[in-house]
This record gives sequence, structure tokens and C-alpha cells, in this order.
Amino acid sequence: MYYDEVKISVRAGKGGDGCVSFRREAMVPRGGPDGGNGGRGGDVILRVNRHLNTLQHFQHKTKFIAEDGENGRNKDQTGKSGEAMYIDVPPGTVVRNAESNAVIGDLTGDGDELCVARGGRGGRGNPTFATATNQAPLIATNGNPGEAQELLLEMKLIADIGFVGMPNAGKSTLLSVLTAAKPKIAAYPFTTLVPNLGVAKISEDRSVVVADIPGLIEGASQGLGLGHEFLRHIERTRVLIHLIDGMSEDPIKDYQTIQAELAAFGHGLAQKPQVLAITKMDLPDARAAYELYGAELRALSAVHVAEWEKAAKTELPKLDILAISAATGENVRRLIITAVQLLEVLPPPEEKPILPVIQMTESEGDTFQIKRDRGGFRVISRYLEHKAMITRWDLYQATEKFQVALDRSGVSSALLKAGIEPGDMVFIGDYELEWQDESKIDYDGPEWAAS
Repeated sequence: MYYDEVKISVRAGKGGDGCVSFRREAMVPRGGPDGGNGGRGGDVILRVNRHLNTLQHFQHKTKFIAEDGENGRNKDQTGKSGEAMYIDVPPGTVVRNAESNAVIGDLTGDGDELCVARGGRGGRGNPTFATATNQAPLIATNGNPGEAQELLLEMKLIADIGFVGMPNAGKSTLLSVLTAAKPKIAAYPFTTLVPNLGVAKISEDRSVVVADIPGLIEGASQGLGLGHEFLRHIERTRVLIHLIDGMSEDPIKDYQTIQAELAAFGHGLAQKPQVLAITKMDLPDARAAYELYGAELRALSAVHVAEWEKAAKTELPKLDILAISAATGENVRRLIITAVQLLEVLPPPEEKPILPVIQMTESEGDTFQIKRDRGGFRVISRYLEHKAMITRWDLYQATEKFQVALDRSGVSSALLKAGIEPGDMVFIGDYELEWQDESKIDYDGPEWAAS
């Protein structure tokens, strides 16, 4: 099995909780607050490892959780930040959000990194809440949860030159002759079930990466056979070598089928320059096919050459159909040299910027909704759900601060208009809060009771 697409779950570390503490030392009768802040949670980072060429290492592990930050301690000791978790991926990995399918990043170069989940910020210790009127605050906050998301990783081979053609056109055999790659070769359809990469040495100081893309069939662009899995790997190749089986019953139809599938799949595949070659010239029938169909293939190819030149915005070298034999080596060297000459005149590939990962920020202006839920009321608000997560419900000053946030956001008034009664439950995120009768509230304590 060749793993070139996988779904994984990532979660960054939670920030450590802030500490409530006061300085207690001899000869210091009025020690102030000295609770430390929590440490930041560890990030989850994808990193390109050039030694990988598939996503197979995700076969047995698809969930990744970074280390949490440590809690703050007394004596103003900030908790230790969590270690970042690095996940190695092969070059050519496209990263998407599994829910929206939006592209988050495109990792191509060795060592490239992309943060896909940021660690939660550490909670604040009580010294950060000290004011002129409250010099001994009994309040701290929990650490923020780390970001989490499900990702789709899709690997697309990165090669200078890619072989395309119908099954049994001789792509794997040609790759084995040009490079040190050892693909499995046999005389039956779909012998090559996985893409193969090899490095072809052109001169002492020049080599190119060549990809053998498994044989396509009619309907591949609609997903027939393994069409989509194969076609995606052609996207990153800059020049195509189109091989036509010299022993085919209809070479013209084979040529037209491949061109139609490349165009139907889109993504610029039909605009990639091609070198056309008829294979198996060591066989008499193949030689006869070359003589019979060569002129018609040249005419068809000329139409595509004009399109390729327009797409590449440059004049391409004169391209003729080559008659080759991987078995005898006939014109094999000439074929790869012609493809390299095409590479030389093409403009360099555009650099694709890595899209940033957007981190949630607090906003008191966040809108909210109130809905009936389980006999109570559910408040839907990203801002207040976040506030509830970081509130230390065991500290009355912290719950008092949460009440202020509810009042400022307009939720308290909206709940009263919705007909809330004392004892009713209010659900905010994962928290259940009990609404209390304001006339019976002890103002030395919180208005809310959390459960």
C-alpha cells in the first residue's frame, strides 16, 4: 500500500494555571502576592524530512498531542512551557483543514516548518491582578486550552520530469534504465500501483528527478481506477514525457485519451510541455506503428505545442516524436536530454507562500446567542466560552470577574428578558452555572455557582 493521503488529529498543549500565593517570610509581615504565571502549552509543528517519500508512518498513529505547560508556583515562579511536538512529513505535503478543506500550508523544502496548532497561553498569577485598591487579590486564571484541529495531509511527488501514458507503455522500464530505481515490471495492466521516483544523471554536475506515474485509463479524471491518486502526482512535475505503446492497437486513441484526462483533471496538467515518444522499437510491429502513425501524431502534437508555448509564455525547442527502445537504449539518452532542454527554457516555478495559522483572540464585542437547552439556557459565544475555560471557579473574585464579563456583553440582560428564574441552569461551553436570586446574593461571594 502506498500512503499519499492521510487524516490526522492534532492538539497543542494546554497552558499551565496561574497561582494564588502570598509572600510568607520572616521579617516580612506584609508580603504581597507572589503567585507565578502558568507556562505556555507546546505547539504542534509539521516539519519536512527529505528522507521520507510516503505518509506510511501515519499508518499506526494519527493522533498527536503536545505537552501541557506547567502551573505557576509561589515565589513568582512561572511554570515551564510545554515542549513543542514535531511531526515529520515528506517533501510535497499539502496540508488542509479536514472540516473546511481549506489549504493551511504547502510544504516542499527540506526543513520547512508549519505550526498547525498553537499552545495555550499560560494562566495569570495573582500579582497581575493587584491594584491600588486591591493589593491582596485572591484571583488567578486557568491556562488557555491548546488549539486543536483535524488535518488532511496529501502528498504530491516533487519531480522535474514525469512519465505519463497508458498502462504497459513502458514507463517503469524506462525509469529503471535512466535511473537507479528498481520498480516492479511485468507485462500486465496496472503493474505499477505506486508512483516511483528516480534520479537521472545528465552530466557530472547536472541531474534531474524523474517520476514514473502509474498508467492512466479513460475516466481517470473522474476517479476511475486509481485516477485521482495518480493524477495528483503530476501536478508538481514541470515537464512530461508522454510514452505511447508501440504495440498498442490504436496509438492515436491512446494519445488522445491521455490528453483528454489531463485536461479534464485540470490543475494545469494539460498546459505542461510534453516530449512524445513511441516505445518498444526493438519489436518489428512497433517500428511499423511508428511509420504508420507518426505523421498523424506529429500533427496532433503540434496543436498542443502551441498551447504549451502560450501557457509557458516562452518559445519551446522544436519537439519531434522519438522512437525509443528501453531494451536496446535507442534514443533513450536523446529523450531525457530533450526533456532537460525543455526544463532549461521554462520559467522557474512560483514560490507558494505558507498560509499562517490563525489563532483565536479574545473580543468583548463577540456576538452571542441564547437558546433553550435541557430545561435551561445555553449561551453561545466564543468570547464567553473562552472566559469560562480560564475562570478559576474556586476563587470568588474570579467568578465575580466572569459576572462582569457577562454584564458587559449584554448576556445577563438577555437572560432576564428570556425569562430566566433563580435556580435555572445556564450552559456556557462545557460549564453548567446556576442562576441565583440577586436579592439573596451575599456580595462577599460570587453570583454564580458552577458545577
